[in-house]
Amino acid sequence: MSASVLSRYLDPEVLQQTADRPIEPASLVLGSLAGGHKSPLAGFAVEFAGHREYVVGDDPKHIDWRLYHKRERYFIKQYEMETNFVCHLLLDVSASMRYGDGRQQKLLYAEQLATTLAYSVVQQHDKVSLATFDDQVRGYVPPGSTLTQVVKLTQHLDEVQPVEKTRMPECLVELAGRMGRREIIMIFSDFFTDLTALEPALQRLRYDRHEVVLFQILHHHELTFDLDGMIKFQGLEAADEMLTQTEDIRKGYLEALKRFEDEFAAVCQRNRIEHVVIDTSRNPGDAMLDYLNHRDLLLRTR
Repeated sequence: MSASVLSRYLDPEVLQQTADRPIEPASLVLGSLAGGHKSPLAGFAVEFAGHREYVVGDDPKHIDWRLYHKRERYFIKQYEMETNFVCHLLLDVSASMRYGDGRQQKLLYAEQLATTLAYSVVQQHDKVSLATFDDQVRGYVPPGSTLTQVVKLTQHLDEVQPVEKTRMPECLVELAGRMGRREIIMIFSDFFTDLTALEPALQRLRYDRHEVVLFQILHHHELTFDLDGMIKFQGLEAADEMLTQTEDIRKGYLEALKRFEDEFAAVCQRNRIEHVVIDTSRNPGDAMLDYLNHRDLLLRTR
């Protein structure tokens, strides 16, 4: 794989901005390896958590004899195991993600954010996977925890061509079957889909106790309708065309966008899902740093 392909998705300046920012799970995690995050499973390793009264069958070596001499009752020392987490990056590669030019194209911007997050995850010795989807799951890179994993992810991204409509709810349900429980799922999309159908799919992920983060990647034009004059609009996922004066539809478009965003925010709030709106006109490093700062603040206040 050429260095130019890798640099397409990993910007050294962005990495420099985020290199020292660990990604911590928002809740207890389950993992297969010893790592740096709290596990909900009580064990006898790593960090002292408290005592419980001894019951027949407990290993006597875990009895706290100092406490016995004080209270004349047997108590077992308990510890919290620390464990790794798995972060699943799910990327919508449907045709609507092609909107925008250069580094402001929604798909490329989402790919760069996802790759930056993947790099951060493996740097702290946790696992990351990648799945791409449009009307079906197009590819899946199983979890890995080395820098080679980042190369595998960028190789897959470089091969994907967005050509279809999205069927996000069905794809999310399919991908949920490949995951464990209590993991982190980050989804990158414009989320221009049927929210009524999307909500049950998100609930399926939350049922498995996953932490879910939705990165809604939108072009500046989509957020502000900052367009002037007579323009021909062409559908990216349909053959529709419309030639119109932008002034004639700006107000209606912005009202419709606000209704959609309000409904989307309500879906996320009901299901305790983090919703992050990102404008592709922003510097990716600044956008990622703002997200990590906000995430740290949420974790400190929980």
